Amino acid sequence: MTNQKLSSTERRQQIQALLKHSDEPKTGKELSEVYSVSRQVIVGDIALLKAQNEPIMSTSQGYIYMNNQDKDYLYERTIACRHNREETEEELNILVDHGVYVKDVIVDHLVYGEFKAVLHISNRVDVKKFAAQIQESNASLLSELTGGVHLHTIAANEEELLDQAEKALDDQGFIVKE
Repeated sequence: MTNQKLSSTERRQQIQALLKHSDEPKTGKELSEVYSVSRQVIVGDIALLKAQNEPIMSTSQGYIYMNNQDKDYLYERTIACRHNREETEEELNILVDHGVYVKDVIVDHLVYGEFKAVLHISNRVDVKKFAAQIQESNASLLSELTGGVHLHTIAANEEELLDQAEKALDDQGFIVKE
């Protein structure tokens, strides 16, 4: 906890520095506790930092500074999947169990166009946190806008891992084939 009262400018500078030097996402709740302000104030601070072109991304796990979050993977591909809400955790576990990093989820809405959400999921702990957040918030999945159809950008250091993960998803009937 910070002991002194900071100006809003000082708080935003400290939030930016904290995120920039953190290897883990920071939730709005965590930041609000650190700076003794409401979560709504933190949301406003993040919006202002983004308006100043700070590469801060809101993810399901919290806020991250993009320059130190996107790991360099040798191979990356986009896969098309379809499943219902209840199968989301299974799909993500299949991917991470094959050593695959799930960068995002993308849907192409008929009216509004493309929606993309950064996921940054690389292990079962991340999957469990994501599933818990969806459950606790009763939030809709992006794929619910498109009848369960969605894309994932996945990455790994071996192309074979991507192949194996995609095959395992196909075996479960999750891969969309034209």
